[in-house]
Amino acid sequence: MNIVLFGANGGTGRLLAREAAGQGHAVTAVTRHPETFPAAAGDIRVLAGDVYELADVRRAVAGADAVVSTLGVPYSRKPISIYTQGTGNIVAAMQQEGIRRLICVSSSATDPATRYHDTGGGFFFEKVLKPIITKTIGRETYADMQRMEELVRASDLDWTIARPSGLFETDGVTAYVTAEGFLAQRFTSRADLADALLRAAVDGGWSRRTMAVGTVEQQPRVLDLMRQEAFQRS
Repeated sequence: MNIVLFGANGGTGRLLAREAAGQGHAVTAVTRHPETFPAAAGDIRVLAGDVYELADVRRAVAGADAVVSTLGVPYSRKPISIYTQGTGNIVAAMQQEGIRRLICVSSSATDPATRYHDTGGGFFFEKVLKPIITKTIGRETYADMQRMEELVRASDLDWTIARPSGLFETDGVTAYVTAEGFLAQRFTSRADLADALLRAAVDGGWSRRTMAVGTVEQQPRVLDLMRQEAFQRS
């Protein structure tokens, strides 16, 4: 399978590229900084490209069987547009090239209807920490993600929107769960997310649905997660 990956240089993107190539898929890893992409293993083509440039995106997706976006930026109080503009260009390029399958990463905190659902994290996590993050440093991120979700759903593509919770690192794929829309899991391992994205791309599951992904076996410390999420891309 020919998989084109945007956001390839982020934590989840690198894991996904390696896992997909390890399973024998042809991977095109699109990044603005190909010189910083880890030494490729397997069938990985590293392509310089900017999602803000439609011509770059169209060149990258040509001939793809599936396109996966793990685009992400650190939290910022300044307006964020990478999710809507970048994904908007991906959608437009796919439509122009006649490519149907799109999987993109959003967040469990994106939907205002579910972001404050109790996940069993206790009073501090549920009533203090989550509101602070979503209403201050994460406000612009989640607003742009929400616009991205609306844009993707309005398209005629065969899309899947993935919603992980707080991302953290594990040594490999663990036991994780998926559900439509929302899960009461506070955290998602990047390895688990990458595995769920690849499965959706390959088997066609979750077509035109929102897939929540949650890790159940391992849990990070909340303060470590906050420091990590504030400065890392997805």
